[in-house]
Amino acid sequence: MPSPQKCTWLPLPSFMRLAELLLGLPPALLVPVPLNCVFPLSFLARRPGGARAFQAALPPELWIHLAVVACGDRLEETLVMLKSAVLFSHRKIQFHIFTEDALRPEFDEQLRQWPDSYTKKFEHRIYPITFSVGNPQEWKKLFKPCAAQRLFLPVILKDVDSLLYVDTDVLFLRPVDDIWKLLRQFNSTQLAAMAPEHEIPKIGWYSRFARHPFYGAAGVNSGVMLMNLTRIRSAQFKNSVIPTGLAWKTCCTLCTKKCLYVFPCQWNYRPDHCMYGSNCKEAEREGVSVLHGNRGVYHDDKQPTFKALYEAVRDFPFQDNLFQSMYYPLQLKFLETVHTLCGRIPQVFLKQIEKTMKRAYERHVIIRVGPNQMH
Repeated sequence: MPSPQKCTWLPLPSFMRLAELLLGLPPALLVPVPLNCVFPLSFLARRPGGARAFQAALPPELWIHLAVVACGDRLEETLVMLKSAVLFSHRKIQFHIFTEDALRPEFDEQLRQWPDSYTKKFEHRIYPITFSVGNPQEWKKLFKPCAAQRLFLPVILKDVDSLLYVDTDVLFLRPVDDIWKLLRQFNSTQLAAMAPEHEIPKIGWYSRFARHPFYGAAGVNSGVMLMNLTRIRSAQFKNSVIPTGLAWKTCCTLCTKKCLYVFPCQWNYRPDHCMYGSNCKEAEREGVSVLHGNRGVYHDDKQPTFKALYEAVRDFPFQDNLFQSMYYPLQLKFLETVHTLCGRIPQVFLKQIEKTMKRAYERHVIIRVGPNQMH
């Protein structure tokens, strides 16, 4: 019988090796390997959203819970956000989608059309827009269309322990699992986590214009928000003299470190972080983890770098290879944005996507080495 063969992970000296493999360049252009090594590259034909075997056995209490509120013309934007969430995620996700009655069948139909390799990675529930107290029309005017709904999530999702809330104009550029892990960094009194509104107070909206109290030197942005719903409910906002939603809003704006954990700007990266010059140091070091295209920048030409990322995720065919059909075209699009301040730092936007693809590469590409090649 032939000698048993051993497997070892293929080393990755540079990300360009991955580019060469995925683009199908001739073997002569690749780094030489022993002749008896075999590259089982069948993973390249594997659907990039393919669920790993352990997901089916993952108990519901370990799922990631992601909530979004979508009204008006936010259907496409929300679907693109959800798509970005499942592209790279490892753990199963429960989507909680709050929307108007007219959009409910649209969401359901669109999500059920996604390939099985993706639908295995999530379940979704669709809820009506409801407010616990007061005048619904007044609540709807409080933030962007229907976004005041987020204030009532602790009451509505009474069986959910922890939750990640995002605005519809958010894109995940790395596994959702990674931001979910930040819940572990809460101390015993913290209820929620958000990123600063600005890194430089003198250019921040709150520090220049706000006439009400706000957190810290520049306020916080609630477009990406982790919440420990169990702790929020135990704070008895429902029984407060202040109505539930208003009390939670008060906490979001007035609380100190005692109840708020502030995570770095890379987890809520907005145009303000680059349109006045790069001012998110964490993103410069680690890359953008969660992109927040507020002010409608996905749909106009004011910030073409943000628009290019949105369109790359939106237009990515589910069955295609991520490198060939998303990453490579995105690099080409970025060449057209170098005339803008945000476009001058493409590595900030691409770094986490590269890392995610590199991890997938190292996890699936194996060299089979014969005993005489082992040292």
